[in-house]
Amino acid sequence: MKIMFDETSKREWPIREVNVEDLLGRSSVQFSQNELDKLICNRTILVTGGGGSIGSGIVRQLIMAGVKKLIVFDMNENDSYVLFQELRPVLRNKNQLIIEVGSMADARCVDHLYAKYRPEIVFHAAAHKHVPLMEHCPCEAVKNNIFGTYNLLRAAHNAKCRKFVLISTDKAVNPTNIMGATKRYCEDMMCAFAKKIGNQTDFVSVRFGNVLGSHGSVIPIFQMQIARGGPVTITDRRMTRYFMTIPEATGLVIRAAAMARCSETFILDMGEPVKIIELAENLIRLSGYEPYRDIPITEVGLRPGEKLYEELLVNDEEHIATTDSKIFIERNNLNLSMYTLEGQLYKLRSAVELTDNQMVLDLMRQYIPGFHNPEKVMAG
Repeated sequence: MKIMFDETSKREWPIREVNVEDLLGRSSVQFSQNELDKLICNRTILVTGGGGSIGSGIVRQLIMAGVKKLIVFDMNENDSYVLFQELRPVLRNKNQLIIEVGSMADARCVDHLYAKYRPEIVFHAAAHKHVPLMEHCPCEAVKNNIFGTYNLLRAAHNAKCRKFVLISTDKAVNPTNIMGATKRYCEDMMCAFAKKIGNQTDFVSVRFGNVLGSHGSVIPIFQMQIARGGPVTITDRRMTRYFMTIPEATGLVIRAAAMARCSETFILDMGEPVKIIELAENLIRLSGYEPYRDIPITEVGLRPGEKLYEELLVNDEEHIATTDSKIFIERNNLNLSMYTLEGQLYKLRSAVELTDNQMVLDLMRQYIPGFHNPEKVMAG
């Protein structure tokens, strides 16, 4: 039992410790350590967004497995510093974990990073991910997620990295928001680089559902609301989402890297989607209270860019089973050439430099045929 203090009511609410796996509605997926050992043996590895929830989970697994050299690249120096302090006691030497602070949207910074360390494997977890915020800032979403990823892909291709693993999201499937659209475009860019003549890098992506307990995810928000005595706010009683834990997410990324072949998207079988209303009710009970009697739950309506349900597969793409029964692969059949890609990016860059949010949205809807308003997707 822990005590969370509510500054608003000046009241202490006792909250039971909650195991997020109890909220999954299924057994968590376990991944073998064998693939990790083979993958990292004597390798130099780069993790972008290494201070974030997924990135730091990958970093912890790699360090504990004895990676030769690991570079964390992140804009957030505080999260990176805290992670370094956490892991410093277990480092084999001072050069095993290196923190580099910078922006992936800065092409010179990215090129310098690759030239300095020559990473053989890249786990790309850095991104702007919050849907409502990016709906308000489309230019920033494109600048960071698309142009930042392009810089990393280009540098990886030029450096002949062995593997490049892009962290994507289920929001990239038939996206209804600019964040999801940028991630889908990143998947398409990755495929264009994979098909580039002379390419020697295995470019693959991993598509996640919502990650329980990650920064900004629904669980910490619900817990904060419970600590205040409620209400717990949900957008719509009908809303469902796919969920996974941080260990599942990081395990899937590493497993995908071990299995990687060019132009593939790996997806975890996360069971049936969970209703957000049921997630809220269960979390209230696990925290030691009775929903509606002790802690009210209220609907506040869908936020900009949100839809009631998420999807894992794009209809026009083939999905196949793997040797692991919990992982399947979706092959991207898009024939986006580098010539077409460069032309599209030129127009997008011009719109971003003008801070023309509407032009950015119009261009993204041209480039991503499945990018629609939430109402159209839910009606279809």
